[in-house]
Amino acid sequence: MVASDLTRAAWLLAVDPVGLGGAWLRGAAGEARDAWLANLRHALPPDTPWRRVPLQIDDERLLGGMDLAASLAAGRPVQEAGLLAQASGGLLLLPMAERASAGLAARLALALDSDADIALLAFDEGLPPDEALAPVLAERLALVVEPNRAEPLMPPPFDLADARLALAQIPFDDDAVQALCHVAQALGIASLRPAWQAWRVACVAAACAGHGTVEQADAELAARLVLSPRARTLPAPPASPEASQQPEQPAPPSAGAPDAPADPALAPSVEPRVEPPVEAPADSTPQAPSADAPASATPPQATAPLADQMLHAAAAAIPPGLLAALAGASGRRPATSAGRSGTAAAATSGRAIGARRGLPRGHARLDLLATLRAAIPWQRLRLQERHQAGLPPSAARLLLQRDDFHVRRHQSPQQTTTVFVVDASGSQAVQRLAEAKGAVELLLADCYVRRDQVALIAFRGDGAQTLLPPTRSLVRARRALSDLPGGGGTPLAHGIDAATALALRLQARAGGRAQIVFLTDARANIDRAGRPGRESAMHDAMAAARRLAASGLRCLLIDTALRPQPATRAMAQAMAGRYLALPMGQAAAVSRAVQAGL
Repeated sequence: MVASDLTRAAWLLAVDPVGLGGAWLRGAAGEARDAWLANLRHALPPDTPWRRVPLQIDDERLLGGMDLAASLAAGRPVQEAGLLAQASGGLLLLPMAERASAGLAARLALALDSDADIALLAFDEGLPPDEALAPVLAERLALVVEPNRAEPLMPPPFDLADARLALAQIPFDDDAVQALCHVAQALGIASLRPAWQAWRVACVAAACAGHGTVEQADAELAARLVLSPRARTLPAPPASPEASQQPEQPAPPSAGAPDAPADPALAPSVEPRVEPPVEAPADSTPQAPSADAPASATPPQATAPLADQMLHAAAAAIPPGLLAALAGASGRRPATSAGRSGTAAAATSGRAIGARRGLPRGHARLDLLATLRAAIPWQRLRLQERHQAGLPPSAARLLLQRDDFHVRRHQSPQQTTTVFVVDASGSQAVQRLAEAKGAVELLLADCYVRRDQVALIAFRGDGAQTLLPPTRSLVRARRALSDLPGGGGTPLAHGIDAATALALRLQARAGGRAQIVFLTDARANIDRAGRPGRESAMHDAMAAARRLAASGLRCLLIDTALRPQPATRAMAQAMAGRYLALPMGQAAAVSRAVQAGL
């Protein structure tokens, strides 16, 4: 039976788990993934450690630290080995890897880069447009496997120890490495790490097959397992021979040469001048090209065919729908992990909502009652276990274990503040301010339910002013909005800068989130220095919009002009925000647009 690429990927990982870093398994859990793991476990030595990494693991459990329960029982500090040390020489399994926090992904990546002697199996069970493995981990896992069928259990047709010895004897092949780099570039892979990982996979494949050097089949297998699943674009089609052969252009006549006759038959025949060959000295030897010679002087004739063959193999192995999913995901914003009502995952203050199993480390607070409830029912059994093990009586009256400790869980509400930025200049100021006032009042009506806030910034004349600080009070909002001035120039850059600064301050608060809504026609005519001039004012406004986009804040630009212009849409694109034209928008329409657009 001929082994498929899925089975061969498991064999390759068994031979060199540390050198390959591990595998990125994409797809939902099922029989196909279990069969692949069974092939991997069957190929590895029986005593290989397998450790599962919980997503909520803390630093002491992962990296090592003090064992609190053992220290209380022994009356002295007892150190505990972390999960990385326990998995040394084996594999770490990370289920639901697409939901791993940035901190956990960074610590695992650091462990893979160090001398921890581990490999990682990342189970990516998310959909590509919405969730994906952290790039810091995806770059360090050479193999990308997508089990789509349950492969039968097949023992590897080689000895594991012999393959590892042969791997150290595989020589470096510059042509194969250059060809792999060419394939990675043709597939749109910007990083250099996948090309080097493909070379490592090719070496392992050659060692498993008993080859003394990397052959074409080994390099093609590496391209299929490493480069094809990471493709960002399809390779360009090869140029046709007719297009590549350009017609020879006649050389321009020299200044002293006579004009050529019109009839080619009357042209005198000129024999081409042949230079006499220069004889080399008898004691001369062929010289190797110097290091300073240009690359074009020694074209790699053998690399181009090898690269083309590997490119065809890699393009044929690209999963169907991968490029379309990548194109759809590139225009989406990353999904946030917390909802509008609040989050209880990492909150250390707020309303208590129960307890969870864990150690009181960092800002976590011990829940004493929950800890006692978990420990008391097991006291008699633990005393019997100590007596059967021949241990002396414990000095502690309560025998605690790690799983007994519980910490409090809190729910901290996530507050969302909508910052309205209103253009209070020009003849339409009265209409825009009326729309803003009505929209603010409508949004404040349900702030007590969502615990949201609303702020208002108006720009006119030569600057911007915060008329309504963030508030949930409808009475305060009506009082501040009652005497809102209007008229004058349009300092749009000042309005964007003021909104960005306020939103960033709100974002810096614990659990806070801000979003900006602009009501303007985006026809700036006052620059940052307060000087009139539409060209300089628009230049400053576009620069402020690009800074707003770099901050990552969510924003919506509502075009209130009677005739929307393309420049206003370009301003919204520079902000990386949404654009909505409401020439005659009423307060209810503005409120619905804000709730739907943000």
